[in-house]
Amino acid sequence: MYAVRGKLLGRIPVHHALRSALKSSAAAEPFLNGSSSTYVEEMYESWRQDPSSVHKSWQIFFSRTEGGAGPGEAHVSAPNMPVYPMFAPSAGGAAAEAPAGDVIQSSRAGQSMILKHHNFQRLLRSYQSSGHHIAKLDPLGIGSADLDSTVPEVLTLEYYNFTKQDMDQYFQLPKHTYFGGDEKELTLRETINRLERIYCGSIGTEFMHIHDPTAREYIRKWIEKPGIRNMTSEEKRILLARLVRSTRFEEYLAKKWPSEKRFGLEGCEVLIPAMKQIIDIANSRGVDNFVIGMPHRGRLNVLANVCRKELEKLFNQFNPDMAPEDEGSGDVKYHLGMYHRRINHLTNKEVTLSVVANPSHLEAVNPVVCGKVRATQFFNGDEAGQKTMAILLHGDAAYSGQGVVYETMHLSDLPSYTTGGTIHIVVNNQVGFTTDPRFSRSSPYCTDVAKVVNAPILHVNADDPEAVMHVCNVAANWRADWGKDVVIDLVCYRRNGHNEADEPSFTQPLMYKRIRETPNVLNKYSAQLLAEGAVSQADIDEEIASFDKILNDAYQKSTAITKMKLTDWLDSPWDHFFECDANKVPILRETPTTGTNDSVLKIIAETFSADPPIKVHPGIKRILKGRKKMAEAREADWALGEALAFGSLLMEGYHVRLSGQDVERGTFSHRHHVLHDQDVDGKVYNPLQNLSSSQQKYSVSNSSLSEFGVLGFELGFSQHNPNSLVCWEAQFGDFFNTAQPIVDQFISSGQDKWYRQSNLVMLLPHGMEGMGPEHSSARMERFLQMCNDDEDCKYQGVSSDQQLWDCNWQIMNVTTPANMFHALRRQMYMKFRKPLVVFTPKSLLRHPLARSSFDEMIPGTSFKPIIPEGNDVTKTKKLILCSGKAYYDLFEERAKRGLEEEIAITRIEQLHPFPHSLIEEELKRYPENTQVSWVQEEHKNAGAWSYVKPRVENHLSSQLEYVGRDPCASAATGNKKIHKTEFKKLMDQSFAL
Repeated sequence: MYAVRGKLLGRIPVHHALRSALKSSAAAEPFLNGSSSTYVEEMYESWRQDPSSVHKSWQIFFSRTEGGAGPGEAHVSAPNMPVYPMFAPSAGGAAAEAPAGDVIQSSRAGQSMILKHHNFQRLLRSYQSSGHHIAKLDPLGIGSADLDSTVPEVLTLEYYNFTKQDMDQYFQLPKHTYFGGDEKELTLRETINRLERIYCGSIGTEFMHIHDPTAREYIRKWIEKPGIRNMTSEEKRILLARLVRSTRFEEYLAKKWPSEKRFGLEGCEVLIPAMKQIIDIANSRGVDNFVIGMPHRGRLNVLANVCRKELEKLFNQFNPDMAPEDEGSGDVKYHLGMYHRRINHLTNKEVTLSVVANPSHLEAVNPVVCGKVRATQFFNGDEAGQKTMAILLHGDAAYSGQGVVYETMHLSDLPSYTTGGTIHIVVNNQVGFTTDPRFSRSSPYCTDVAKVVNAPILHVNADDPEAVMHVCNVAANWRADWGKDVVIDLVCYRRNGHNEADEPSFTQPLMYKRIRETPNVLNKYSAQLLAEGAVSQADIDEEIASFDKILNDAYQKSTAITKMKLTDWLDSPWDHFFECDANKVPILRETPTTGTNDSVLKIIAETFSADPPIKVHPGIKRILKGRKKMAEAREADWALGEALAFGSLLMEGYHVRLSGQDVERGTFSHRHHVLHDQDVDGKVYNPLQNLSSSQQKYSVSNSSLSEFGVLGFELGFSQHNPNSLVCWEAQFGDFFNTAQPIVDQFISSGQDKWYRQSNLVMLLPHGMEGMGPEHSSARMERFLQMCNDDEDCKYQGVSSDQQLWDCNWQIMNVTTPANMFHALRRQMYMKFRKPLVVFTPKSLLRHPLARSSFDEMIPGTSFKPIIPEGNDVTKTKKLILCSGKAYYDLFEERAKRGLEEEIAITRIEQLHPFPHSLIEEELKRYPENTQVSWVQEEHKNAGAWSYVKPRVENHLSSQLEYVGRDPCASAATGNKKIHKTEFKKLMDQSFAL
């Protein structure tokens, strides 16, 4: 049981064997218990490397343990008694027994001293694990950042039975602590003084929750080493200058535009030096591209002083009479993004800084930023994530309250979503809008969510700028060395209310009384440096005057600006993508046809259906056999049509990325893009990654069970580079609504607000098939309601390409694999980018009629916004307009009833932009008295009816008839009988003449 390395341990880690030994020893050795096991492990490891590094009592204990002493027998000697030869291992390897009388005389004294030394070690660990609870983090000195003003019992001397007489006793420092410097032992008094400064001062460090002991030791080194926080005189002067810029910028805006909302940074001015310090360190470690996501507080200051946005353009945003030069609605100034390349003067290296545009949904931008970072890394060949990194800013109430924070952080270590670590900075106002933190979170700290990914959490008093600089150094180096997330909690205050016009004393009277009495951090730090003699008052005045002149000069320039450009606020401009005229206005070109060569289709189909070089499931073999037959017949079902689109784009050099829950196989087991070896765990084969040696990479990955976070991530990925097809598929279309803010705030309106194009494809399985209210509807009506066209306009003379250019997104409910093939390829062939929402089928995935010939995908073919029937219309009495799966139900029912001549069916595949000219042309084919109906499987208050009705009636002399389910609050019934009854009624009404 007491096996040691070199004997019975073999390859088992030492601490596993030791834990096993101690488990049986705990009852016999009263000083051993579960809470001390980690300490004993560390002591044992130190003894193995250097026996003299531990106290004599431990030398004897470990020596006897290795010699085979059983539980209760290992400890015999007092700490100060000599190590008798009899305690050393004998030549045969077993420890000799101590004389019985010596054992009896020394056991009580020895146990007492061991307990003291053991308690000393426990005290050290308690400061490391709990010291942050009593750290001096609140600049106002009112409350505790962890919402608990009590001192943890484990941080009191009484807990360890220490007395005043023990304070000057020397104790040996364990190997894995660094606060002793070169000293190997310290008095208890000096030890506590140092631990108080390190763990209970202006910095509170949470790192003992991290599972990896090497990572914990890394943080200990950065926190404990003597002198590690010291700054040079030059570094202090730089910090002061940055505080001047941060503070004077807010003061200038407040004076110039006192009634304007700007969500200023007053109370956390140190954020600007903090961000610049992170950028400086990360840039020196190899990062040259920074993507920033943040809420509105302090945004203007970050744009001006971190990213160096032209101040005149920023001031221009305050002009209420300034009209935009570009198309779009624009957005308020504290939501805007930007992109800028500049030289970092401290490192003399070029850096790229971008701030992603963000709505008032405070944390919604988090996954968007991470997706953009991942895309930048991908296209720059930065697989390790060492060149591009994310910096995410948060508010305290939002960080603990918004679920998307958790969703985004849980992506951080997933292979297809990791970005090599994000640095999170929480601007901890210690209040929400008006809500006290005691009523806004259940956790001690607002940052506790970060513990789920083992992120170090560095709490710091924001009014101690030098402490802030140190935690920024720790964070930037952690990210560089470990490639994982880290959190900085800037405990500060908000000098004004939620905005400058708000009165905070209504709800926080005592806090704001204290705030009014508190000087700002610039004044505090200036006084500190003056007292140190690091700067003179003349130095401070000169720095202030210099920046004030910059502000005034920029304001004068802003008065000469006559037009505002939305393009000035893009977070990632697509250089050379748009073809523009002399005035830099994009030129609209006709979209080419989207078919591809038959030989390409053949290569993809054969590869997609070929036997893979791994052992696959028998069911997969049957699927591949079926695909092979389709390939030989030159026809495609839904899965093959999608594969032909993806594969052809990959072979043309476009990157294709598909993600979402279960997308590798497909929710309905139809896709199978990743094949698994049945005998070797983790061995997979991706056919579409093996089309040709010159193809672009195909990324397909199952995601975490998240919609909000993952959809936002894919949106961010799509915005970085226009030459990638990025698709997100919902498990069922019904579930997209947990990502509604991404749809509403970014996808549907992003171009209008921020001039931000995207080619993101949303694939939403949709269809009323008796599967209940949560597995039937992707809520088509919601997407159509957000479309930006005018229902009263016929759009006569407007080309389809112009309509696509003008629309905010494309909404489709396609019915054939060929049309899906063209819809996906058109995303890359358009001379601009638009989001695409496709209501994809479920039962049609295997429907024998839902097949397309390769002839519909060869050169000269293209997407069909509507699919009419080539019938003789002279006998037609009724024309049914429909979309999606309903067509196949109608087609089969019409055949059963023998009404092919009397009733025609036309499919509208593209609902938005609405194909006005094609619909008008189709309606003119039929006799004037032909009855025209819209048939849908959804309820009347859902589906496309409300959107289609006024647009079709623009081209009719009569009203459009509705045929479908009655209005209902639920998306679908969960009762099979009711479903069948509803379906029969739908068919009867559809074919009534």
